[in-house]
Amino acid sequence: MSTVNVVNTQNENVGQLELNDNVFNLEVKEYILHDVVKMQRAARRAGTACTKTRVEVAGGGAKPWRQKGTGRARAGTRNSPIWRGGGVTFGPKPRDYSFKLNRKVKKLALAMAMSARLQEENLIVLEGFSLEAIKTKDFVQVMKTLEADNALIVIDGEADNLKKSSRNVNGFKVLPSEGLNVYDVLLHKKLVLVKPVIESLEKRLMA
Repeated sequence: MSTVNVVNTQNENVGQLELNDNVFNLEVKEYILHDVVKMQRAARRAGTACTKTRVEVAGGGAKPWRQKGTGRARAGTRNSPIWRGGGVTFGPKPRDYSFKLNRKVKKLALAMAMSARLQEENLIVLEGFSLEAIKTKDFVQVMKTLEADNALIVIDGEADNLKKSSRNVNGFKVLPSEGLNVYDVLLHKKLVLVKPVIESLEKRLMA
């Protein structure tokens, strides 16, 4: 098993923790990570773009001018797509961009993303992380002490003070362990895990 140091918010080593190699020490396959990130981003697309076809554009009931004798091209309606203000040919309509991947693939990708952070030495395990008050300055100071200028912080429980203290600081995001996902892990340079989270993550990904 891989072993990682456990530190406190003063970046002092307070112990060591063994990590399950089936979760934190996998070979990273980029195509699997790519597929899962693409799935997550597709699911976030609104898909609300909508244009009107020539049938849906208002007006156009009368023929603009007579068929012959004017010297102009024949025209039957002002709703034609070649007219300004007319309908749109093959324009976008509301649609669902999401697609599904197997549950096993999603679990594997999350384990690979965390393995990548461990292999890069960008995984930090904290003994605990809580703030007594909502204070951005205190949060920033802890991150400086941990030498993390861009990080995803995974916590157990609610930790409202921590969430509210971090929400105005660019480059940081606080998530509960249930919300941990591949896209957010890869989006941030460092992954900060509170110690109690690791056991629940290993159970979740090994199930």
